[in-house]
Parts: sequence; C-alpha cells; structure tokens
Amino acid sequence: MKRTATAHWKGDLKGGQGEISTQSTVLNQTQYSFNTRFADGVGTNPEELLGASHAGCFTMALSAALAQAGFTAGDLETKATVELDTAAGPKIAGITLQLKASVIEGVSEEQFKTIANGAKENCPISKALAATPISLEVTYQ
Repeated sequence: MKRTATAHWKGDLKGGQGEISTQSTVLNQTQYSFNTRFADGVGTNPEELLGASHAGCFTMALSAALAQAGFTAGDLETKATVELDTAAGPKIAGITLQLKASVIEGVSEEQFKTIANGAKENCPISKALAATPISLEVTYQ
C-alpha cells in the first residue's frame, strides 16, 4: 500500500508560499508558508502534520496492542507536540506524545503503561522517525 502527498512552493523562503495536498484530498491545496511554520500565520506546516501523523498512528497502534492483550480500548486521546529547534539548523528536537485514556477494566496502570510504551516503539511512524532510508527521485526541467 502506498499513499501520496504533494507540496508546491513558489518564491523565496520568507516571502514565498505553498500548498500541500493529500491523495485523499483531506488536505487540498492547504496553504503553508514561512509564517505558518515559524510564526502564527494561517495554514499548516510540516511539523504540525508530522504531529498529527504520529498521534494518529500511535493511538491506533495502542488500540491494536490492547486488543492483542485481550482488552478493549476505551477512549484514547493523544496530543503530539513536535519541537522544532531553530537554533540548531532547524531540526526536530523531539516529539512528546501525551496520552489521556479512560480506565480499561482488568488492566492495571502499570500494565497499561507497558502496553502504551510498546505501541509507541512499534507504531510505523515511530519506526520511520527512528531510521528509515529516504530515497529521492529528481526531474529537473
């Protein structure tokens, strides 16, 4: 299975702007710019999208891990905070996943935390962020 997303950019870094679209069209020419990434402009940015991806992936992985352990997930809500360190490059300095979960019958807090940590380590986005080969194909016209 493959999923696609596209980004278009025109102009220099600070004055330019772009649009991001996804195959599903949930994002369809969604605006992004220097201000949406480094200030408070209207639109999205790569770090916000990375956080949404990680939160969604982790939460689904946790639901699957609970089911595999014989439990049914209650309400699971994950907030992902992506820290962009602009002093060093810029680079992603870290991602914090904050999970709020309703009590699941038969699961101790310690057992739940163990399952949640396993889901964090094993969700595909966590794995991709750890060390995934990235290839680049370029067409220059």
